[in-house]
Amino acid sequence: MSGRRRLDWLGLTPEPERELPAAVAALRACAHPPPAEPFAAERRRVERLVLRGSRRGWLRYLAEVTALVTAAAADPERGDRAAALLAGEVVLDHHRMLIGLPGTGYARTDGDRAALESAVRALRTDPRTGSTR
Repeated sequence: MSGRRRLDWLGLTPEPERELPAAVAALRACAHPPPAEPFAAERRRVERLVLRGSRRGWLRYLAEVTALVTAAAADPERGDRAAALLAGEVVLDHHRMLIGLPGTGYARTDGDRAALESAVRALRTDPRTGSTR
């Protein structure tokens, strides 16, 4: 490969950068003391990753989101379950699409996909998420 940065990971889908900041900010607010403007901070983080990050950095971020989603699914009293469901579905869809890209992204996210499938299933059957799909 040349010295140019690979950008194929950016073309998967716009949903993560559009939908994750609000959902992740809500989940982080439940996990630890939130910043003064949690949505704006999360949006800036996603923007930095998309504009200046790498595939590896993006997958690390999505692994953090996976941990927040699975924690919310495992503990009914913890976190914003509707936000966890939204974030889980978005990241799971993203990870499934990695199969179409070159490289090891799909294989690297195998464990996260399995965890997200379980978490999303649990969140979908929870009446507090407003979803029974």
